[in-house]
Amino acid sequence: MSARFTRRFEAKPEHIDELGHVNNIVWLGWAQDIATSHWKARADPAHVEAYFWVVTRHEVDYRGNIGAGEAVTAETWIPDAPRGARFDRCVSFSDDAGKVLVSVRSTWAMLDKASGRLVRIRPDVAAAFFAEE
Repeated sequence: MSARFTRRFEAKPEHIDELGHVNNIVWLGWAQDIATSHWKARADPAHVEAYFWVVTRHEVDYRGNIGAGEAVTAETWIPDAPRGARFDRCVSFSDDAGKVLVSVRSTWAMLDKASGRLVRIRPDVAAAFFAEE
């Protein structure tokens, strides 16, 4: 089972679009921020130094939204074992009542910092994300 990681995000005035709620690109930025925080919190520091991640695909489902001053709790997890250099990551953003407002499923690929090339995700790199705290 994948270890889950949570973080709070608050909508600032600059996050709000002409419709009066959080802009779509902000949700994706928050999805990237929680993914990066999860990586830095759980990964071996040597792995953080050796690798970085790039997104190859995002799927986003919008079921609600928030306005300036409101907050959401983001939760992220990796639902399945890696496939080669890639794995999928899920993020759900819920309001204080627990309703999921936005869900994101992204495919990430791991690159070697020294060469800039895709590298297979080794079991020891993936293990940190499948161990419960």
